[in-house]
Amino acid sequence: MKTLKYISILTIAISTVFTSCKKDPDEEPALVTPAATTGSLNLHFENMVDTNALVLSTQLYTNANGDTFNVTKFDYYISNIKLLKAGVVKYTETESYHLLKANDLASLDLALTNVPFDTYDAIQFVIGVDSARNVSGSQTGALDPANGMFWTWSSGYIMLKMEGVSPQSTATSNALLFHVGGFSGINNTIKTVSPSFNTETAIVSSTITPEIHFAVDLSEMFKNPTTVNFATLNTIHMPGTGAKTVADNYADMFSVEHIHN
Repeated sequence: MKTLKYISILTIAISTVFTSCKKDPDEEPALVTPAATTGSLNLHFENMVDTNALVLSTQLYTNANGDTFNVTKFDYYISNIKLLKAGVVKYTETESYHLLKANDLASLDLALTNVPFDTYDAIQFVIGVDSARNVSGSQTGALDPANGMFWTWSSGYIMLKMEGVSPQSTATSNALLFHVGGFSGINNTIKTVSPSFNTETAIVSSTITPEIHFAVDLSEMFKNPTTVNFATLNTIHMPGTGAKTVADNYADMFSVEHIHN
């Protein structure tokens, strides 16, 4: 009888243990949200002429040749944006094509997303549109031909468009029409640039969304390495020597003013 009593007690104990360990069927497993590993970084572009803010139509400026002019349009592409650390590319923006327009202030602010948390010390981008997209047929968004930045007759993008008026221009109505394009051979105007951060860095973290401020100096179009005389160069509407000259000039028109962290 004692043996049966012990067996009964043991059976009850085991039953109790299994019952206490059995999960409640209505109990949901706890969800663990993974820690974020990426954030955002903003780019702000301020159009200038030398040290003056660009004012369309009404403001007169003077180029390196001493020619006076105003600006009625200033549009340009920024593409293939990359962020670097110690010379190594750490972030590449996908579908990286942006059309910046002086008459559209919202277009001068770009937001980069899914940027890995890190401290970046350099940026690289293209002024214009890369050769692959120049031969990719009809496209949308910033690359839509409806934006007026595409030569349908030559299947190529206008990398930068500046229009205005100068008394020194010998074109009809003293017009300035600089439509700079060309993506291959000796007429290639695509410029890959990396404006220096100097000693600053851009810190992307869970609590910091940095903003890089760029000055875009339009006057660089007309000086260094070649001083442009509006009496002899005032109209560009196809790839060629004139477009290449102006593109070589504006390759250094971007500079980093400061970085907000």
